[in-house]
Amino acid sequence: MASTLVRPRSGKVIAGVCAALADRFGVSRGLMRLAFVLFGLFGVGELAYIILWIIVPKAP
Repeated sequence: MASTLVRPRSGKVIAGVCAALADRFGVSRGLMRLAFVLFGLFGVGELAYIILWIIVPKAP
């Protein structure tokens, strides 16, 4: 498990938020993306994604 939360420069689809969270918590990137889609349908997934996009730094 990675110790920091950073958006990767490769292997991302839009901004790398799901990839960063998946790498940090040791789960599949596809599973994390699916969770965000479902959360967006039933909650505030889009807002959470945008906030994380702003807050989580890009990998060096």
